[in-house]
Amino acid sequence: MSKNDQTASFLLRFTQKIYEDEKGNADLQWRGKITHVQDNDQKNFSELKDVIDFIQTKLSELTMSSMEEDMSPKEKEGILMKSMDIWKKLAKSYPKMVADVIKDPKGQVLQIQEQITSKAEDLSNRLQLESYKPTSKSDIQDLSKQISQLTDLVGSLQKKVDKIDRKLAKS
Repeated sequence: MSKNDQTASFLLRFTQKIYEDEKGNADLQWRGKITHVQDNDQKNFSELKDVIDFIQTKLSELTMSSMEEDMSPKEKEGILMKSMDIWKKLAKSYPKMVADVIKDPKGQVLQIQEQITSKAEDLSNRLQLESYKPTSKSDIQDLSKQISQLTDLVGSLQKKVDKIDRKLAKS
């Protein structure tokens, strides 16, 4: 890997705490820990802003360490600003995205499945393969029913073959 090709991976762990507030009403708090996989640096958090700050700091460090030493300060500043543009976009959408996952995990899984299907179809078209269609629950149920019907038919045929064998053995 060249100096310019760097990877940063993060592991997020969430813990849900349900408790009674001072008025005796049920309340909820999400806490977590984020780990930068490459250096095992960790930070506990209870606010998503802390997660974004942690990731932004690590990626800024990575960007700075990846820059060529002979770059001018202006070039370095430009690269760092481009690197930070993603965080401006992410800072606006990430909290909502995480909240949506927590509120409706099944809906988010379906959205991810749709994205995977879309990418697979796109890849299938580029490679000129037959149309890709992921197996659905109803497809599996249909196949299971057909296998069961075939099993019954094979059993019925086996009985007929056995009957014919017995007749031939008697003759």
